[in-house]
Amino acid sequence: MPAIGAVRQVALSAGRDLDATLAFWHDVLGMTVHVRFDPPGIAFIMAGDVRLLFTDGLPAGTVYLDISGLDDFYTSAKAAGVPFTAPPMLVHRDT
Repeated sequence: MPAIGAVRQVALSAGRDLDATLAFWHDVLGMTVHVRFDPPGIAFIMAGDVRLLFTDGLPAGTVYLDISGLDDFYTSAKAAGVPFTAPPMLVHRDT
């Protein structure tokens, strides 16, 4: 069984209007946009130690976890029938 660490990032859909979504999180919830990239239409907001990734028009959400023994977890989960779109990969390292 893998050791699940902290939730590091959650990807959320901004629907069809990234500007309106970011305005809500800033104006209503008081959170600051950490960084934004246009194109491709993505923005990051820090919610404590968790990074929220907003994407323009992506229909589904994604959660990023720290997992020790990731390769073993991936192998056993895949063997158990868990569908993956790609094998584990490093996308970004904070430190």
